[in-house]
Amino acid sequence: MRRAGLTTDLVTRAAADLADEAGLDGVTVSAVARHFGVKDASLYSHVRGLRDLRSRVAILAAAEFADLLAPAVAGRSGRDALVAFADAYRGYARAHPGRYAALQAPVDPAADVSAARRGIELTYGMLRGYGLEEPDATDAVRLLRSTLHGFVDLEARGGFNDPRDVDASWRRTVAALHVLLIHWREALSE
Repeated sequence: MRRAGLTTDLVTRAAADLADEAGLDGVTVSAVARHFGVKDASLYSHVRGLRDLRSRVAILAAAEFADLLAPAVAGRSGRDALVAFADAYRGYARAHPGRYAALQAPVDPAADVSAARRGIELTYGMLRGYGLEEPDATDAVRLLRSTLHGFVDLEARGGFNDPRDVDASWRRTVAALHVLLIHWREALSE
């Protein structure tokens, strides 16, 4: 029987908050149960286990992320869209480090991934302004994601120990991506 007041959504949101506070590895069924003052077994009416719980956090994060990206890039194109996209990306990673980490992990294959798909579509949409067609568009999405992820991951881990202003490096990184994207065909012709 379900404990009064607990829902799958409430359990997922508590796990997401815990991920931001303690890191994704700190999200366990026991930790979330302690948050609610219940036994672990009480949560199994709402989640199938740790993998399902973390997958739900990833799906929640994907929806939040897409909801943040959509207005950031709306009505923009080219460099303006790229800067807004990149800043929203970095802002989410900074504000929600545990949720952001969940976005990097694979989700349960049976899960509803429509929110993640929406984020991917927003990324492709933002890059349309650069006139890229397949397979270049997919390669550009991968470059963008790996570059932004690498930067925010290093930043979060304290990996930039040089006295140079990190925000200045961020702006230059995004500007360099823009230059590469507008010269994609010439830069990468075989």
